[in-house]
Amino acid sequence: MQADFLIIGSGIAALRAAAALSGAGDVLILTKAGPLEGNTGHAQGGIAAAVGLDDSPERHLADTLAAGDGLCDTRAVQVLVEDGPRYVRELIDWGIAFDRRANGELELGLEAAHSVRRVLHVRDATGRDLGRGLWEHVAPLPNVRIHAHACATGLIVENGRCAGVRFLGEDGSSAEARARCTLIATGGAGQVFSETTNPPVATGDGIAIAFRAGAAVADMEFVQFHPTALKVPGQPRFLLSEALRGEGARLVNESGEAFMTRYDPAGDLAPRDRVARGIVREEQRTGGRIFLTLDRVDPRFVHERFPLIADACRRAGLDLAKDRIPVGPAAHYLMGGVVTDVDGRTTIPGLFAAGEAACTGVHGANRLASNSLLEGLVFGARAGDAMRTSPYAPIDPAVVAGSGSVRAQALTHGGSGSAGQSAPVRQGISPDIDATRKIMWERVGLFRDADGLREALERFGAPTDDEPSVLTVGRLIARAALRREESRGGHYRLDFPHKDDAHWKQRVMETVKA
Repeated sequence: MQADFLIIGSGIAALRAAAALSGAGDVLILTKAGPLEGNTGHAQGGIAAAVGLDDSPERHLADTLAAGDGLCDTRAVQVLVEDGPRYVRELIDWGIAFDRRANGELELGLEAAHSVRRVLHVRDATGRDLGRGLWEHVAPLPNVRIHAHACATGLIVENGRCAGVRFLGEDGSSAEARARCTLIATGGAGQVFSETTNPPVATGDGIAIAFRAGAAVADMEFVQFHPTALKVPGQPRFLLSEALRGEGARLVNESGEAFMTRYDPAGDLAPRDRVARGIVREEQRTGGRIFLTLDRVDPRFVHERFPLIADACRRAGLDLAKDRIPVGPAAHYLMGGVVTDVDGRTTIPGLFAAGEAACTGVHGANRLASNSLLEGLVFGARAGDAMRTSPYAPIDPAVVAGSGSVRAQALTHGGSGSAGQSAPVRQGISPDIDATRKIMWERVGLFRDADGLREALERFGAPTDDEPSVLTVGRLIARAALRREESRGGHYRLDFPHKDDAHWKQRVMETVKA
């Protein structure tokens, strides 16, 4: 396959980049499963943007920096919050019907760590509607081709430049797609952990193939564990949106006691990392389960505002409005990824990245709720624009590392480190991958220490170029978590429980040694 522009992925970042490339040349989109099966379609809460009368980009900036716990790249956050309202209004022009009040004004939701209501939503299916709306906008474009059920296995790097990707087709056959520039927009890596809110396709493939090809990655230790996933034996860990707590849901223990103020003065609307740890600590303190209850909220409003969540609870034999819903943390979002500038350029010429697979530094150590869809929208658009105008210009890792807030570290990946030699990424979860995911949850999860992290790395063994993505990404997370001897944001070390600005108020960028 040959195109001018190659996009790997079909979520919000991929589709917005494709829209930016309208009329610029042939665009080929490769997607691992069906076009709407990635993380974007599973996003419930909404998309944050400073569009309210009591809001401003400056206020959104301050909230994002506070959540990021000292490690956000301020320039990237400024781009996010300043460009965000324009791109969100563009979505409205393209037909996305965000919820509105009776008077026609946008109905804005409140989520944890936001100082005002700024979350636009389509009930509790915002991601699904955004994905569908963007797909309907992009699919008819005459310069866009879509190839589904294509699983990327390795980048093609020739003469120091990314020339495309190797992939497996639906029938298991190997193929190549070549282009003058390539965008990785493959989403996150929740499936690296055994307990996750992410769909089965979220195995970190884009991060793995980019790293093995020589691209820099950063912030891999910072994993966000969503505090409230449905926790019923025999049922999937379905996400229970933070918007529930924004609308009055409370966390209670077995005795019906609201407990979060015991662990954080902000209570149920503290940042996600603190709520997740508070839930686990309360389980340990009481020996009982933790529940989400909406017993003080109008039942009719609950079912109208959260129909998908109510339906998931109903399938588990529970009434969202009336019953106490058992919850617990699950891996949700990776703050780290392939290092890029604010236009999506990576350290490899011709290779771009955007969305959750990328790392601009916009989230720091902990993502602010509902900034994920905004990130994909804004940086997907910017990456598409940059691919049109300067497809071969990479970022210089020395410049990034020389900023004072980022340091570079080159480590041997194993084998030759050459691109395009990875084995097929398995669509299902094999017993070996199951073992990896279990180790990640138990040793590299919400609470970490040196002994557990070293055990995980020993059990993963020496890295090779033919290992599955889950193992490559899991090793990157565990290695970064062992390296950072402090607790900050989504990274918590039992043996280093305090933040250490003197030594660790910096991000670490990792590359494969030549």
